[in-house]
Amino acid sequence: MPFELNPVEVRVLGSLVEKELTTPDNYPLSLNALVAACNQKSNRDPVMALSESEVVEALDALIGRYLVRETGGAGSRVPKYAHRLSGSLFEKRQFGRRDLAVLNVLMLRSPQTVGELRTRTARMADFDSLEAIENQLQELASRDDGPFVRELPPRAGQRERRYTHLFGVFPAVEQASIPGNTTDERIATLEQEVAELRKEVAALRASVQAFRGD
Repeated sequence: MPFELNPVEVRVLGSLVEKELTTPDNYPLSLNALVAACNQKSNRDPVMALSESEVVEALDALIGRYLVRETGGAGSRVPKYAHRLSGSLFEKRQFGRRDLAVLNVLMLRSPQTVGELRTRTARMADFDSLEAIENQLQELASRDDGPFVRELPPRAGQRERRYTHLFGVFPAVEQASIPGNTTDERIATLEQEVAELRKEVAALRASVQAFRGD
């Protein structure tokens, strides 16, 4: 795994990527704007309530890993912050707009299906089909400097594959439900078989008694 960011660092990095893609006129972000972006309630799962000091601590860690840079901004003395994943020739890792759109949704939300990714990346990049999303995921999963995404098992009772980013610790993975393979289901099956055997034994006893009576 290329990075092992904590949840706050992932939220800060994802928020910077999102604002570059969706509101470029207001990017890079000041500290106040970044805190607000991290804590906004829309397009976030889970919703967080980070303090300024928590965001500053995360920024320091991300700057130390060359994932974020501080910039003064044109004509401004207020420090502003930008991520370093945009594909500059001077950056170690380069991601295109489509890469960033997919990674951004995965960083700011819980694991996503291909359909969810297509819907939620629409405001950031143009994917004309589910296949285009799948191809982008495959590229991110097979990069020489990665992988950056990983496929997860479907949720219990569902068939759609889900994907998560690999910038942080793996989320808890729900195992796919396999019909007839859980402990409760096995017990229920055994109980049913025992009940049927008892019925058969009772029927045999009744037949024997009837035969003796004759």
